Amino acid sequence: MAENSYDSAEIKILAVDDEPMNLDLIEFAFGDESDVTVLRAENGRVGLDMLEEHDPSVILLDLAMPVMTGIEMLGVLKADSRYENIPVIVVTANPEQNHNALAAGANDFLVKPVNVNEMKLRTFNHAKIKRYHDMLANSNAELEERVFQKTRHLNEALNLARNAESEIAFRLGRAAEFRDRETGAHIRRMSTYCALLANLSGLPDEEVDTIFHAAPLHDIGKIGIPDRILQKPGKLTDEEYEVMKLHTVIGGKMLQGANSYPLISCGRTIALQHHERFDGKGYPEGLVGEQIHLHGRIAAVADVFDALSTAGSTRTPSAWRRCSRSWPRRRAVSSIRR
Repeated sequence: MAENSYDSAEIKILAVDDEPMNLDLIEFAFGDESDVTVLRAENGRVGLDMLEEHDPSVILLDLAMPVMTGIEMLGVLKADSRYENIPVIVVTANPEQNHNALAAGANDFLVKPVNVNEMKLRTFNHAKIKRYHDMLANSNAELEERVFQKTRHLNEALNLARNAESEIAFRLGRAAEFRDRETGAHIRRMSTYCALLANLSGLPDEEVDTIFHAAPLHDIGKIGIPDRILQKPGKLTDEEYEVMKLHTVIGGKMLQGANSYPLISCGRTIALQHHERFDGKGYPEGLVGEQIHLHGRIAAVADVFDALSTAGSTRTPSAWRRCSRSWPRRRAVSSIRR
């Protein structure tokens, strides 16, 4: 496979589009990837039928199709526990449909005409996340069997699962930052600040540890933000800023359905709510006060503090986070209090 492919495992891509030329383009784009198989479906109904036989890593889905539209197919996919965790990238010529697609359960979107390199990168990123999700599910099933068979190894097995979950969470957080202009130092600082605040809040040690390991997932949704916006050096336009804000929603969707994993579940809350504000002026939902989960409030404070106290922060489009110099920590704390 090409050097930037996610690993040597086989990737199955289900391309659903009623235009043969678009399907040809997708096949051509991945033609040089020896471990990639592209499956073709001309509408949503055919795509669903193919799922009975195949287990795709990613679905590239057109919205406007006969027989069954992309939105209708999304509804079926997300309502079926067998398919709800398959990443779906919507490919549409109408950008106004992106919000509807995300609301229906899509994980990401591409706008036609598609940039081939961007399509490949996004597809490989989501295939990697799907692989990690499957690893967690399989690991959990294997651990349950071991506990049933060998009770004496319970503590060792649970610790192994916890460490694996923490490691995967950290690496998922780093995957998002590879596309941004930050370094791994940010997620390490975020973890430390979140744990300190959680401890000061009087939370039990186990919950403090969960927040510490979940904090790296706060910006995982940036995987779904176009490079032209994510890596733009200057101030974002209002329209670009609205797209940037979607990283909270995308992050929440990436981590949904993991209630059996406290760390990932905590990470989902943090990813969704770390830009909410106590006064209700945050996003994506404009939550007020204690409507915001304590984990979200802790992450929001830690994120703002790190941005204000670290020189050259570039992680959000807000003007005050593009300072050329860091603020003194006492001034940063005073600003957060206001």
